Amino acid sequence: MISRTIVSTAALLSIAVVPSVVSLSSVGLSQRTTRSHRLTPNFGISAKPFPIRQHISSTRSSSSSTSLSSVEGDFDPNAIQNSIADIESGSLRAKLRALYKFTRPHTIRGTILASIAGTTRALIDTPGAIANANWGHMLPHAAIGMVALLLGNAFIVGINQIFDKDIDVLNKPFLPVASGEMSEKAAWWAVGLSGIIGPALVFKFFPILLFKLYMVGWTLGAIYSVPPLRTKRNPIAAGLTIATVRGFLLNFGVYYAVKDSIGASFSWSPKVAFIARFMTMFASVIAITKDLPDIEGDKAYNISTLATKVGVPKIAKGATLCLFLNYVHAIATGALTKAGTFNLIPMVGGHAVLATILLARFRQLEPEKLSSIKTYYKHIWDLFYLEYVLYTLI
Repeated sequence: MISRTIVSTAALLSIAVVPSVVSLSSVGLSQRTTRSHRLTPNFGISAKPFPIRQHISSTRSSSSSTSLSSVEGDFDPNAIQNSIADIESGSLRAKLRALYKFTRPHTIRGTILASIAGTTRALIDTPGAIANANWGHMLPHAAIGMVALLLGNAFIVGINQIFDKDIDVLNKPFLPVASGEMSEKAAWWAVGLSGIIGPALVFKFFPILLFKLYMVGWTLGAIYSVPPLRTKRNPIAAGLTIATVRGFLLNFGVYYAVKDSIGASFSWSPKVAFIARFMTMFASVIAITKDLPDIEGDKAYNISTLATKVGVPKIAKGATLCLFLNYVHAIATGALTKAGTFNLIPMVGGHAVLATILLARFRQLEPEKLSSIKTYYKHIWDLFYLEYVLYTLI
């Protein structure tokens, strides 16, 4: 029975991949890099790799160090230029490395963590579920589910890179399509195969309900980036997508799928109800702050976001206030709910600690510096990840 637990969870994770496309941007590009962007006349970026290399070169020359920090690791302009040269010389290793970067594996860590936490919570809430697990049957199916998840992620983040190429030249020049490490033809092949094989695996091995949920994520991920809908252009549509999918649907769906897989009847758990509320608000904040690191490119390509309309300082203040109130809500929920419902140390004490960290990180923000903005945004995601750790303890 429990053999379906992990595969069900993996399929449901596809629903949550959509916001991961925009979840993290490079964290430490220098302010000088931003200035070099502004020197590009009319932002007329060619589709060919040469201007991108020129951009990387200007980044290198204007930076005091040869390695710039990014979410995926160090953004090293020299390494990117060397990689392009290796790919053009036919190096298979360099091509595979570019493909690996293209999939942006870090984008799924939030959904994987949510899956683990949700599965753990459901199993803990169901006596005897772990003891009766058939691991020999469960693990191979779990591997298939994870492959389907990774293919779904590759499809969504890949199609985003194809349609956002010109914007990424400004905002994320380390991505392989924007940098020229991967051609658009190769990117389309990767996206096409991922977009076909992933759903096929889910359809063959998973229940039809999970296939439908997988395709909901697949579709939302596509229309987020692909014209004419391109919902990322509308801050309300983009925000609702991220908040609903990552906040409510993921946490409810994973818990429900696990309970169904082990044959246990579903009932609303106070802990599940709490995490659904808390993460919906948190995801709403992410939906707004995700545009802070990309404000230069969004302005250049007329993408309307709250960040471009309102400005970084006000958005950061509002986001910090909303998250702080969310932590107050968590603390109040733990303190005021019937005794025994929550473990008070992680529920009250843990959220108090995270709220303190939030305020400390906000005080470090320098809204006029792009590197500081990106660091602030990264710290929001760090708090998001830590919440799932608390979820398994509350």
